[in-house]
Amino acid sequence: MDQLRLNVELLRKRVPNLTVAAAAIGLRPATVSNLCTGKIPLARAEVKTLVTLADLAECTVDDLIIRGSDAEMLETGIKVIDLFAPLTRGGTIGFVARPGMGQLVVLAEIFHRMNLNGFETFFLKPKEDALGLSDVINETKHVCYSVQEAFEKMVNMSKQTIFLAADRQMVLTGEIYDLIEKLKDAGVTPTTLLVDLRGEAVDEQDPFGPLDTLLQFDAELVSRKIYPAINPLHSTSVLIEGAKLSKVQLHTQQQAKKILRRYRELRFLGTELIPASERETYHKGLRLEAYFTQPFLITEPFTKKKGVSVSTQMTVADVQRILKGEMDDVDLETLFYVGELKKKEE
Repeated sequence: MDQLRLNVELLRKRVPNLTVAAAAIGLRPATVSNLCTGKIPLARAEVKTLVTLADLAECTVDDLIIRGSDAEMLETGIKVIDLFAPLTRGGTIGFVARPGMGQLVVLAEIFHRMNLNGFETFFLKPKEDALGLSDVINETKHVCYSVQEAFEKMVNMSKQTIFLAADRQMVLTGEIYDLIEKLKDAGVTPTTLLVDLRGEAVDEQDPFGPLDTLLQFDAELVSRKIYPAINPLHSTSVLIEGAKLSKVQLHTQQQAKKILRRYRELRFLGTELIPASERETYHKGLRLEAYFTQPFLITEPFTKKKGVSVSTQMTVADVQRILKGEMDDVDLETLFYVGELKKKEE
């Protein structure tokens, strides 16, 4: 049976402030957002919800349904992203973080890696300054100071894979989605990354509108100097929710999330109160958390650690080794800020 999904592009085009508009007519914003990301399968959506969305977009219910999907993963070599919230080619990725959580470092690192792979990177420079903004600018091939400038440059690169980054203020004005629609009409489909320099997105239920990938940053990880501080439990992707990846990767991701979720609950209990029956889960969680730290290429001059890239296939294999208990006797400190796990000595 063909996989059914919501025509998010049509909704974005017809209803720019989708969740706000949906709430005004009685639909829960979280429900609309989850339908758009695929977290709620379309087959489980109530008919009245789809009818209401169709009325809002002034289209038929059939217009809202797409059969099948050509979603394609863009591998970054960043372990926590590729396993828990992989980027979708031509999709929209939202970063949710307070200032100082490292979102701009992650953006700059992604741009650096994409540049090495021959992609074209564009950044719509915000009017306001922010700590770490210079890192992004330094790693961007094309820094643009207006929407029109960005459009003209990207249209001339229609055959290239394009990454476009912008601040959330351009989401609020609607400029970024107008640009994306205009580019698509011209035959260009950028992969769009949206950051929030003011840190207001954390307090919003649906800060960017419908997304293909959500990267949620975690203050608790930052406080413990665990980077990249991306929360694997609250970050997600349509590629995960729509089961568009290999069964092995999906199963590994689900098992790792299960362990990490319980590990976080046990952390708050305190090590003295952890039941003996759950100590194995706790120690596996510690090792998974350590493994998902990673030295970045752009931070080598500051950290003195060589930046590493790990393939998704290797990340899946390494996580399986941790889940199977192969790393239980390994010193925890040796798992922090490394690439792939060392092979077991015979």
